[in-house]
Amino acid sequence: MAPAGATGESAEDALLRLYAAGDSAAARQLTDRLAPLAYRVAHRMLGDTAEAEDIAQEAMLRLWRAAPGWQPGGARISTWLYRVATNLATDRLRRRRPGTLDDAPEVADGRPGAVAALIEADRAKALNAALLLLPERQRQAVVLRHLEGLANPEIAEIMEVGVEAVESLTARGRRALQAALSGRRAELGYEES
Repeated sequence: MAPAGATGESAEDALLRLYAAGDSAAARQLTDRLAPLAYRVAHRMLGDTAEAEDIAQEAMLRLWRAAPGWQPGGARISTWLYRVATNLATDRLRRRRPGTLDDAPEVADGRPGAVAALIEADRAKALNAALLLLPERQRQAVVLRHLEGLANPEIAEIMEVGVEAVESLTARGRRALQAALSGRRAELGYEES
């Protein structure tokens, strides 16, 4: 077996090829690397833990099905998985009826002090609630750019739009988030300047 990179194959491509050949260790490594990103993007788009878990599982299942025919050198596996996860989340959003925002997730523990944790939880709830108010394409662009940290060209590939459209969607999404949260600075523990 040639090492990853020897044939232009990425480490993820090599793992997927090994998985397709029946290597269970490769499957675990791919799952450890990729399932969390599918979960994060779905959770941020939907605001629902159970639905995000379902989407992450479905996205990984689709990757397993695609593994035997995967062509290295094309799209990165993570880019492909982001696209699948965002498409699945978008489909769920379209089927949803308007719901309550009471299920906004708590921020993970690990911060200093209970007061700081409460402030961070309130900020996360406010951000998630504001994100859910955005049109779905703006939400998708903002989540991928500002919460997942992807570059605009990668987002353009995931969303199947041009880079200029991504820039426009993220700019409009940021403005809408700022407007939605502007009157809540003091409530969320930010000092007024």
